[in-house]
Amino acid sequence: MANVVLLSGSPRKNSNTMDVLDICAKEIEKNGLNTELISLRGMKIQSCVACNKCVEKGNCVLKDGLNEIIEKIRVANGFIPAAPVYFGTARGDIMSALQRIGKVSRGTDEFLSWMVGGPIAVARRGGHTLTLQEMSMFFPINDMIMVGSRYWNMVFAYEEGTTNQDPEGLEMVKLFGKNVANLIKKIKG
Repeated sequence: MANVVLLSGSPRKNSNTMDVLDICAKEIEKNGLNTELISLRGMKIQSCVACNKCVEKGNCVLKDGLNEIIEKIRVANGFIPAAPVYFGTARGDIMSALQRIGKVSRGTDEFLSWMVGGPIAVARRGGHTLTLQEMSMFFPINDMIMVGSRYWNMVFAYEEGTTNQDPEGLEMVKLFGKNVANLIKKIKG
């Protein structure tokens, strides 16, 4: 079981979003917790249809692989979704995933309640803050604890493998990962 699940919304094989999550995961692991990186790459995540069948079934009835991810999040202590910015906001599939994860949690055993985490945004030029705002809505509505750092959890990168060109952004992601790990340890004793 992973203490912290990190979820990438990038469709690219060698994505900057996965690079950033890997850096965050390593910082969490340096601080004593286990992580699991998961990618939505290759998946066709559907939007929630608000059928409420998750209430009676205990999981989402849409069959696109998200239930397997939900089960990993259900037993974790932390959750960090990351999105590449497309046209100024988060990619649609990561938002669809977050909405369905939240719907299943609220409709079943509220597994997200008191879970620690926060979002990360990766973009070429702009849209970071709007993406973070959009993704941040997921945390308080699900009774979660959102962790910060000294600045926003965002990294500027465009071509694959260019995350190292934003050392300040990577430092914020590392501090964020450290803060997530330390808060989980304090809460869990």
